[in-house]
Amino acid sequence: MTSTTLTQAGTTRVVSTATLLTAGAAAGPLFLGLGLAQAFTRDGFDLSRQPLSLLALGEYGWIQIANFVVSGLLALAGAVGFRRALRGGPAGTWGPALVAVLGVGLIVAGVLRADPSMGWPAGAPEGNPETMSWHSYGHGVGAMLSFGSLTVACLVFARRFGRVGALSSVLVALVTVAVMAWPDQDSVSVRMALGSALVFGWLTAVSLHTITERKH
Repeated sequence: MTSTTLTQAGTTRVVSTATLLTAGAAAGPLFLGLGLAQAFTRDGFDLSRQPLSLLALGEYGWIQIANFVVSGLLALAGAVGFRRALRGGPAGTWGPALVAVLGVGLIVAGVLRADPSMGWPAGAPEGNPETMSWHSYGHGVGAMLSFGSLTVACLVFARRFGRVGALSSVLVALVTVAVMAWPDQDSVSVRMALGSALVFGWLTAVSLHTITERKH
């Protein structure tokens, strides 16, 4: 069975598995593309010290909030696609579940904004705030769920591939952990963006590979 049937307002719509997987493949390019576009165009934002999450603050913060939420919904759609495509096979249970956690985490991180810090927006503390609000803690939890689950997914999905594909997935997970955990606070925002690019790029590649795989 290659499609999911959805009923909305009395109208039956059929969403193919390929469409769901394509949505999942688009989550990363949207999140990073729109985030970086804002980072380089919003006056005063400095990616070398201010993480992309802080773009949710300020006059145009709604754009980054929407970016988090829409990217999360695309990831959830991708998880449904993976669940249908991989059912009964390697990574068929935990793989889709981890991608779903990514989606939920992105939505949580978007709805619950981080506190002003690192000089963003204008007037914010130049470093970390002395105390953190509950929604800033929630934002951090959402972010950790997102990128932690996707890193683990690299290892889970490795079971599906041949030697080269499995090795590539494991390397993406290891490099992402190394980049994120590197003990240099001055480069944390850049490292977070780089780590996001690695795991999101992997998700896009695996989503498109799964679509191609189903055609043969």
